[in-house]
Amino acid sequence: MPFSARQLAALVVATSFASGLNVYATVATLGLLARAGIVELPPSLDLVTSWWIIAASVALYLVEFVADKIPAVDLVWNALQTFVRVPVAALLAYGATVQLSIGEQLVATTAAALIALAAHGGKTAARVAVTPSPEPFSNVALSLGEDALAIFITWLASRHPFWAAAIAALILAVIIALARAVVREVRAVFRGAQRQLQSPFE
Repeated sequence: MPFSARQLAALVVATSFASGLNVYATVATLGLLARAGIVELPPSLDLVTSWWIIAASVALYLVEFVADKIPAVDLVWNALQTFVRVPVAALLAYGATVQLSIGEQLVATTAAALIALAAHGGKTAARVAVTPSPEPFSNVALSLGEDALAIFITWLASRHPFWAAAIAALILAVIIALARAVVREVRAVFRGAQRQLQSPFE
């Protein structure tokens, strides 16, 4: 059954968030779900259901599965994926909303890019915090959790798009709150350093 406009909006939010975590797992999951008849994608997204696209996504997911679990390598990989996850999320949203007006389609595309960027930024920040750890298990556990979350959110969006969007929005809210807290702490450190530098000359 096709999605209503509200369900489509929820699907865009959820899949954009999942793309920000692991775009290859998201595309492969969407394609397989559509192939199985679990989700009916708009005709404009038929490309996602191509076995070639599904196979390529699975192959790239396997590459990411390995690269994303090696300390330091994961940071380089995630930096490069900025130029994949965000544009693909935007393209998926653009293709999914072709039946809307051009203004609504552009809003959906922009929102998808920003959601994917926020999710990707949160993932990258977590990696920066965990990578210095001398043991590799933190990286592996974090990566497995991200992969599982991306696949779960994509699957849930096909069955219960509003629940998937709500979970994605909640996690995004946590990411934004943590980011603001970090920014405040960094500013406080810089202000303290500036006062210390100025005090000898006063």
